[in-house]
Amino acid sequence: MELTKLSFGASSLGQEFRNVDLNEALQSVRVALDSGMNFIDTAAYYGRGMSEMLLGKVLPGIARDSYYIGTKLGRFAPQHFDFSPRRVSESIDISLERMKLDYLDIALLHDIEFVDVDKVIEETIPALRKEVDKGKVRFIGVSGYPMKIFKEVMEKSEIDVLLTYNHYTLQNDMATQLVPICKEKGVGLMNGAPFAARLLTNAELPEWHKSIPPVREAARKAAEHCQQNGVDIAQLALQFTIANTDFATCVTGSANPSRVAQWVQWSEQPIDQQLLADVQQILKPVHNWFHIEGRPENNDQPIVDLS
Repeated sequence: MELTKLSFGASSLGQEFRNVDLNEALQSVRVALDSGMNFIDTAAYYGRGMSEMLLGKVLPGIARDSYYIGTKLGRFAPQHFDFSPRRVSESIDISLERMKLDYLDIALLHDIEFVDVDKVIEETIPALRKEVDKGKVRFIGVSGYPMKIFKEVMEKSEIDVLLTYNHYTLQNDMATQLVPICKEKGVGLMNGAPFAARLLTNAELPEWHKSIPPVREAARKAAEHCQQNGVDIAQLALQFTIANTDFATCVTGSANPSRVAQWVQWSEQPIDQQLLADVQQILKPVHNWFHIEGRPENNDQPIVDLS
C-alpha cells in the first residue's frame, strides 16, 4: 500500500478544533482526494462519531479503489477508554456502518498511553488481528504520543503500521528514533500533525493545547521571522515534514477546503533552506520539548528542562 506524501486527517470533521460548516467539511474531503491525496485518517473519537458519520455522507459517491482509509478505536471520549476484545469487534463494525464501507485499510488502537500497554499487547492487538482474518481490516497498528509506547509495542508484538503525531515537526523530531526500528520490523511509519496542533501556525492555539510559555514564545518568534521573510510558518512546517521520506505519509486535516488546497500548493513548492535553518535556530532552546500524555509510566524521559 503506497500512500501519498500528504494525507487527509478527518479530525476537523468532528469539530475537534472549532465548529464547522457541514457543506465545507464534506467539500474538504473531495478537495483532498481530487488534489491527489489517497489516504483518509479518522477515529471513532473524533466528534464522538461525527467524523465517521460525515465521511459516510461523502465516501459512497467516490470509487472505493481510489482511496485508502483508516480509523482508530479504543478511545471514545476524553476519559473513556475501552480496549477490550469485545469492544474491538463492535467498534470495527460500527465504524464500517457509519462510513458505509465493507472494509478498512487500516485500524489503529487510539492513544494507548492512557491504559495498561501490556494488556493492549496481550489482549487487544490479537483481537484486532482477528478482524484482519475476517476480512474487515487489512492492516493494524497503534497510535499515540510518547515514543516509548511504540518501542514497547514493536518489541513485544507484531503490528503493520503506527501513527505518531507532534513528534516530527520543526520543533520536535523525536520520531526519527522510530525509523530504524520500523525498518527492521517492516512497520509502516506515518506522521501526523506537522503544525503541532497550531503551534507552528499564525492561528490562535486551542484552549486544550499543552505547550508551556517558553515553547509558545519560541514558536511566536519563529512565526514572526517567517512573516518578515514573506513566508507563512505553516508552509515551512509542512514542507519540512513531508520532505522526510522515512515517513510513509504526513496526515493533516481541515474542514476548510481552501486550506486543504493551499497545503497541496505548498507541498509542490521548494523549501527555503536558509529560512529553515533560521527557524530551527530560533526553536533550538525548545527543541524536542514535549508534554506528558496519559499514564506517567508510559511516557518518555524529558529531554529539555524549561522549568
